[in-house]
Amino acid sequence: MAFLTDRKRAVGLGSAKSGTDHHWKMMISSAALIILIPLFVFTFGMILGSPYEEVVAYYQRPFPAVVAILTMLVGWFHFRKGVQTLIEDYVHGLARKIAIIAMICLSYSAAAFAVFAIVRIAL
Repeated sequence: MAFLTDRKRAVGLGSAKSGTDHHWKMMISSAALIILIPLFVFTFGMILGSPYEEVVAYYQRPFPAVVAILTMLVGWFHFRKGVQTLIEDYVHGLARKIAIIAMICLSYSAAAFAVFAIVRIAL
């Protein structure tokens, strides 16, 4: 029979020492999205349904292009952090590692494609 102290039982089960950093990054990206999403909706909504030539001319202006790029980058960063937390909480073993790697690749790829598409239209 093993007699374990409270300290021995707790070893390896404590904080990963990254929770505060993760929380602050989520809070900052949330605050940024509170500002960026309405800006994106209003700038995108103004050009929605217009012919291709007008859309290209509109996104060649710096403000709509920068708002769209920032919204995509911050949005996908926030997505990555949130889904990573979800996976860490509910998936275990090798599946956790595979899911985290796949989700990170997906989020960075989607952000890169979004930025590439906006830059391609803007230039």
